[in-house]
Parts: sequence; structure tokens; C-alpha cells
Amino acid sequence: MTLTIVGSQLGDEGKGALVDRWGGDADVVVRYQGGDNAGHTVVEGGVEYKLSLVPSGAVRGTTGILGNGCVVNPKTLFTEIDDLRERGLDPDVRVARRAHVILPYHRVLDGIEEEVKADDDAGDAVGTTGRGIGPTYEDKAGRRGVRIADLLDPDVLREKLEYVVPQKRALVEDVYGLDLDDGEDRAEAFDVDALHEEFAAIGERLADEGMTVNCSDYLHRRREAGDEILFEGAQGTHIDIDHGNYPFVTSSNPTAGAASVGSGLGVTAVGDGEVVGIVKAYLSRVGEGPLPTELDGDADEEALADDIREKGGEFGTVTGRPRRIGWLDLPMLRHAARVSGFTGVAVNHVDVLAGLDELKVCTGYELNGEELDTVPTTTDRWERCDPVYETLDTWEPFDSAAVAEDGYDALPEAARDYLEFVADEIDTPIYAVGVGPDREETVELTNPFEE
Repeated sequence: MTLTIVGSQLGDEGKGALVDRWGGDADVVVRYQGGDNAGHTVVEGGVEYKLSLVPSGAVRGTTGILGNGCVVNPKTLFTEIDDLRERGLDPDVRVARRAHVILPYHRVLDGIEEEVKADDDAGDAVGTTGRGIGPTYEDKAGRRGVRIADLLDPDVLREKLEYVVPQKRALVEDVYGLDLDDGEDRAEAFDVDALHEEFAAIGERLADEGMTVNCSDYLHRRREAGDEILFEGAQGTHIDIDHGNYPFVTSSNPTAGAASVGSGLGVTAVGDGEVVGIVKAYLSRVGEGPLPTELDGDADEEALADDIREKGGEFGTVTGRPRRIGWLDLPMLRHAARVSGFTGVAVNHVDVLAGLDELKVCTGYELNGEELDTVPTTTDRWERCDPVYETLDTWEPFDSAAVAEDGYDALPEAARDYLEFVADEIDTPIYAVGVGPDREETVELTNPFEE
């Protein structure tokens, strides 16, 4: 049995809570794409764990794997593992030897490129986290990347660095016209000897702790032994590099198809399992790009956005940036359900919408007199779409712990109507409802591992 967890919107849907909950029924949890730009907040017994790279299932004691589709910042990885150990946990985290490594020069280049794009005539800044994700994926596609396996052999590592670092230095100095020697940190990021010393030591720790695996072979053997495998996607469908609102996207594929590519477990194994889309009951976004239902009009809308942002804790796990807020967008969910083939959805943050004076849902768009029920293929067309709203009944605040204990029928009737309206519109059953941040504050209708 496999279960793939996918973000249905723009990331920040609360995937970590469901991975944590269902991860207790899994033997292995696999991150199949992204890097430490993906924040997951897991709450257990009132204790909050903020993870940006370690798979969320680590809090439950399952084996966590960063698949070959990930880009890995070893510093972040070790910091998170050490922090979990200090808090009394014993995370078992493995890294695919085919995964690519984020090096210091990737982070420098990420910042430089965003600054250049922000200039008036240079294009659109994406609003990246500055963690070096995009430049690392660029090197992967350009066949000049450094992989985890390379860190395990100092001679190979030096050979790789001596090839790529002069190219990166030339890019910064000759194309961007910057002086790399103006600042010690920046200079060390492009120093072959310094990089080799640091990352060869990282390779030694990875080897000493037995953390690296041939991911495809490892997962195949675990599956053959009867183990349950959960695939954890980072970010969300609409920042998928192929299926999102390009160019305001991440550099990998958060959609379900990447679970196979980013782990090495065959498509028949992944496709034979469950695919659950995680939905936030409203919409939020960190970064630039269209957001047709954004609450950013008059003072009342901005006050409502502030209220939802505060109640929902809508600040980036990785960056701390306040998230943009909008009404739930059903055309986005229809697109997500098709692209990943959802067998079920989990709707989070239902409690945040309690007590509103008005509740809207976007059911479609109008564009140049045409009615659309899904997201256009270009960002230019999407940002010109006018949302078509349906107004639904609101509900009063409720006791999240009591509802979680008593079950779905304990939710206010209007909340259940809202959930069933969404399920009908995307023709996908609801598997779970999040009514609070804690693992236990989830109403489970279906456990996908028991289907």
C-alpha cells in the first residue's frame, strides 16, 4: 500500500498535520521533491515542531527518506535532526544518494537573480525563499550538479567542484558584474578549497551515521517486505513547474506523478495506492503571482484578511512572511484533482472560518465574456480572470477538541454543508477535516491505509 499526500493549492495547506497523522500507520515516509524551502509545522500534544527538510513522519518515529527528486541542504538537515534529538526524539532519516546538494553558491545566486528580476526591465521576481533551490535544480538539469553520493568520495567531490565553481564565479563577476571578494561569506561560497573541506566533512558524517541509500532499491525492498509507504509532497499544485502558474512556481513537481520519479518506486506501485489532496478551507499564498480571490480590495476586505491571517497563523514556516489571503478557489481545486488523480481530500483550517459575517466560494471565472471552470494555462490569462462567487451560510465558533472527539456530525451544520459543497464540486470524497492545529484535532472520516 502506498499513500501520496499532495498540496492542492499554493502550498501551506497543512500537509504536515496529515502526514504526521497517517504517518503513524506508515513504515516509511518519503519526501519526493523540493528542499528546505518547504515548511511543515507539526503539533503533537501542544508541542510544535517546525520542519523544512526532515519528512514530517519523523515525529511519529517512522523512517524518513529524502528522495532523489529532492535538493538537500546538509546544514539544514543536520540542524533539524540535532534539534529533534535535543527534544527527546530519535529520528531515522535517510537521504537518496542520487539527490542533489544545495551548495553555498546556490544560495548566493538565488539572491542575486531575484534582485535582478525585481528591476523594472528585467522581468518578474518570483518571491523565492532565497534558499538556493532554483539554482540547484538548474545545475541538475544542466548536468553539472553535485549529488549526495559525490560527498562520500573526496576525490570525486573535488573534481566536481573544480569544474563547476569557476563557472559560477564567472557568472557572478562577468554577467552580474559583482565583486565576489567584497565580503568574506560570499567569497567562501565560491572557494573550491573551503567548499571541499566543508562538504567532505559532511560526507563523512553521512557515511558514519549510515544515512545514505539507493532510494529506488531501498523502497522496493521495503515494499516487497510488506511495509506501508507514504509519499510527502512539498509546496502545492499551483506552484508545480509544469502544472502551476509559471513563472511564479517552484523548481520541481509537487504533483503526485513526481512521487514515482522522485523516489524511484515504479508508477504502477504508486498509482496502485491512494492520492489525497490537502485543501485549506480558504486560500493563502507566500510570494508573487495571481490570486484572483485575494482579499485586498477595500478596508473591510483587508481587515477580514488580517483576521483570517491571525487566526490561521498565516505566516511562512520558513520565512515568517505574512501570507496573502483569499476565498477558496474551486477552479484551482478542479485542476489539482485532475492533475494528481485524487482519491480523496482532507480539508484543513475549517475552524478559522468560524464566526465570519460572510462566506464566499469562487465557483468559476469570467474572462472576456467567457465562463471558465478551471485555471487557464497562462499566468497572463489567469490574472485577468474575475472570480464568480457563491455565498454560503456561515457558522459560529466551536470547541475544536470536542468536535475532534465526537466526530464529523458534531461540526456545525453550515460547516458540513460547506465541506459537502466542495466535495461535490470537485467530485472527490472528504477523508479528513482539520479543526485545529494539533494532530488530535482532525476529524477522520476515512483512513486511506485502511481502504
